[in-house]
Amino acid sequence: MIYTVTFNPAIDYVVHIDEMAMGKVNRAKEENFYFGGKGINVSLILKELGIPSKALGFVAGFTGAAIENGLAQKGMETDFIHLNKGFSRINVKIASGEETELNGQGPAIDDAALTEFFSRLDLLSEGDMIVLAGSIPAGMPADIYEKILKRLSGKRINAVVDAAQDLLRNVLKYQPFLIKPNHHELGGLFGVTLTDNDEIAEYAWKLKDMGARNVLVSMAGNGALLLDENGELHTCDACKGTVKNSVGAGDSMVAGFIAGLGQGDYQYALKLGTAAGSATAFSDGLAKKEEIYQLFKQL
Repeated sequence: MIYTVTFNPAIDYVVHIDEMAMGKVNRAKEENFYFGGKGINVSLILKELGIPSKALGFVAGFTGAAIENGLAQKGMETDFIHLNKGFSRINVKIASGEETELNGQGPAIDDAALTEFFSRLDLLSEGDMIVLAGSIPAGMPADIYEKILKRLSGKRINAVVDAAQDLLRNVLKYQPFLIKPNHHELGGLFGVTLTDNDEIAEYAWKLKDMGARNVLVSMAGNGALLLDENGELHTCDACKGTVKNSVGAGDSMVAGFIAGLGQGDYQYALKLGTAAGSATAFSDGLAKKEEIYQLFKQL
């Protein structure tokens, strides 16, 4: 089973406005709701590609109930911990030429809820996969990803980590199955600016030497690069299309890659991951299966 973790799920409220006028009443010409959070996005794309998963995390209040019910209606399996105080966040995204975001804070996760979360992790068994994606909410231990992988170490569970800076660096000693920095995050880990594939490959090797088994680097309009666990280097060109949305593209790439591994080799997984990430970037929300495989044909 694949498990995804979202510490701070959200309802994304996307408002489309012709021209934003600060200090005045602005009327939407279109509005949409999405249930999100990076781990949830991964689960949604996995489901779109026919791969079952279970979403773990924390929800609270009426918004938490809406998230849980909305995902159930989409056929997604969840096992969220219900917090007694606060409410799950609402993120307002204003699309008016440039995209402006106002992200909610979300509920506090107390020690009892965190203990319950770790008890659920103990149910994972050999061969399972866990996906840890994104930043962590205020109040959570800064080393929470490290604590999770330490808890699971020795159980032969494949860990996928999509995070930046110390959240990523500190888990490498647990030899995660896959990490997915973008090229800016990869350079940021070492205090350098990376400009071409040779440089990106060089620093991907550094992460592999530090413990990562597979290093997948997204490079926006320049495609993607994968250094696999066998030391083979793979590249994939970018798909052609018009970018409409940046939210969830990286999560979609992770999901596509995971799905691709169950259907083919590493090159196939890289292509499906690239297609899934691009399909979401070219859509108003998360991509649909047909859109993903249409772009896959480009590659």
